[in-house]
Amino acid sequence: MKLDESKQLYDRSADVFPGGVNSPVRAFGSVGGTPVFVKRASGSHIYDEDGNEYIDYVDSWGPCILGHGCEPVIKAVQEACADGLSFGAPTRKELVLGEMIKACIPSIEMMRMVSSGTEAVMSAIRAARGYTGRNKIIKFRGCYHGHSDGLLVKAGSGALTGSAPDSAGVPRSYTKHTLLADYNNRESVTRLFTQYPAKIAAVVVEPVAANMGLVPPEPGFLEFLREITTKNGALLIFDEVITGFRMGLGGAQGYYGVTPDMTTLGKIVGGGMPMGVYGGRREIMEVVSPVGKVYQAGTLSGNPIATAAGIATLKILMDRPQLYEELNAKADRLTGALKEALPHAQVNRAGSLFSVFFTEKPVTDYESALTSDTGFYGGYFHYLLEHGIYTAPSQFEILFLSAAHTDEDIEKTCRVIEAAAREVK
Repeated sequence: MKLDESKQLYDRSADVFPGGVNSPVRAFGSVGGTPVFVKRASGSHIYDEDGNEYIDYVDSWGPCILGHGCEPVIKAVQEACADGLSFGAPTRKELVLGEMIKACIPSIEMMRMVSSGTEAVMSAIRAARGYTGRNKIIKFRGCYHGHSDGLLVKAGSGALTGSAPDSAGVPRSYTKHTLLADYNNRESVTRLFTQYPAKIAAVVVEPVAANMGLVPPEPGFLEFLREITTKNGALLIFDEVITGFRMGLGGAQGYYGVTPDMTTLGKIVGGGMPMGVYGGRREIMEVVSPVGKVYQAGTLSGNPIATAAGIATLKILMDRPQLYEELNAKADRLTGALKEALPHAQVNRAGSLFSVFFTEKPVTDYESALTSDTGFYGGYFHYLLEHGIYTAPSQFEILFLSAAHTDEDIEKTCRVIEAAAREVK
């Protein structure tokens, strides 16, 4: 497989962007080699600048649940573009999308649209603090909630394979109110509520941890978080930027039957365009300006192109609820092949989300995720890449299936995985 054009573009990019990329994981830093420069995508496949074709399991990190270039979504975007790219004023499209979100996720009684998942979580926490009058929040080691200063503490995602889990440039004063607990560990949460009585505004959690690799919640863990936050007058915030409309129309909260006070959304809700949403109970959201005193604004919030893509995507998902069963069946086949081919690895899955850890220890939290052999993962990644399978260039990112993945895609992927298990040392 030749990557001459990608290499040339990467060399040029290194003079323009830090590390040659606009998001760290794209640099292939933890797996080595030259990042693939994508030229186009269609369905379940992406094509690079050298003409190589890959079955794609990154799906732009989740938004492309319908596959790349889904015709109704593309058409909706094209039609919206003809009317103008941005107005800085209310539009019918943002209202329509908001009403669709409310219909699917009943816990969101009122919401605000923003332009990214980072912005959504940052704003949700500000609203939670404004509503409760408290400053401290609890997050979990290895969970990533965007790159806002106060949340870059033992973050997951690319931070786990970057220079350090905690970012330079973030003063300690920004994170002094951020308390750390261990995912799937009830005692660690209880201890913090005991230590800081009446001071914790919210617990923010990925209901399915998806930024230290995939780590599902243990039975009863989300229910416990619901109970302890209610008991202590704190809010429960579900970061569903990844799981929203991925686990089902109702997100992870619908999948597991646990209702948060606030929810953040991104990725699928924008249909592949930059989009974020935060929302929750009406009385909480009414602290946000211009109704309340919690200020938050955005020039491109509710952008007409992003909302058009989101409407088209959600309409298909709402009209085809069986799609989630189809995705789960594909995930069953693929993760079954992984388990058979890699008996000493750990394969974690939730719905159509999955990841493989090269460790013999069950992965249930941040510490156990770190036991994975990242060096072996690098070899495994490159074997798959060279044989036409594009997966996450980091042990601690997850994989996604789309409606566009065919039986042939799954069969080929299974064959390559089996070969990789034999060849990679």
